[in-house]
Amino acid sequence: MHDWGTLNQAQRDARYNNSDAVANSQAYMAELRAASEARRAEQPAGLDQPYGPGERNRLDLFPGQAGAPTLAFIHGGYWQRNSRDGSTALGDGVRAHGWSLALPGYTLAPDASLATIAREIGESLTLLRSLVTGPIILSGWSAGGHLAAMGLGHPAVHAGLAISGVFELGPIRDTYLNEKLRLTDDEVESLSPLRLPVGPKPLAIAYGSAELPPLVSDSRALHYHRSAAHAPGPLIPGAGLNHFTILNSLRQPDGMLTQALLALT
Repeated sequence: MHDWGTLNQAQRDARYNNSDAVANSQAYMAELRAASEARRAEQPAGLDQPYGPGERNRLDLFPGQAGAPTLAFIHGGYWQRNSRDGSTALGDGVRAHGWSLALPGYTLAPDASLATIAREIGESLTLLRSLVTGPIILSGWSAGGHLAAMGLGHPAVHAGLAISGVFELGPIRDTYLNEKLRLTDDEVESLSPLRLPVGPKPLAIAYGSAELPPLVSDSRALHYHRSAAHAPGPLIPGAGLNHFTILNSLRQPDGMLTQALLALT
């Protein structure tokens, strides 16, 4: 990001446009949504449990074995797109090991500020703690990776896995993403994990080596930030993986990210 000040608007936008950077991204997401719809049809009980008054303040819970860990997975979409129901298939890997899967939804920007979105995730975790008995492992992808890092300190959370997240919000204000986010100075300061004190809970940080440079550098920087404070959790680079293909290993019982989740318990 050393050249950020020399870039024009189109170049800055491109630095954070994952969909344009991966040619078949739309087809990948469509397949994931179709697989997720099939999972929801197979096990409709436990869906749409309210944790707040908003339309998207809903939690889906797919119970596993009694007392098993629960993966609480937060969807991506730069805090302004997508929904929890399109991510259900990403729990296939840990569900094969008997885990429960929880999918919290949240209000999208511009209908909610990023501060409100982060608060909603906390409220969903409070509800989830009342529904499950085993440890809760908080994870998320892209914007969800950011929200997982922010939610790590919630008392319900045992450990976390942040996948392909954005951990420094300052540059976001200079891109097309801020048209809906409308980030304030306070939000950039208080909601950028790279600017915040480090807590003691384990946080694994994963990224694909073929991702856009800011996401690679943010993941590496957050791991360095945490390591300097002696906080536990590995850095997991996915060799040759892009922003979308890194998710495949969550759907496999022996996948790289599934194994990382198992190790966090």
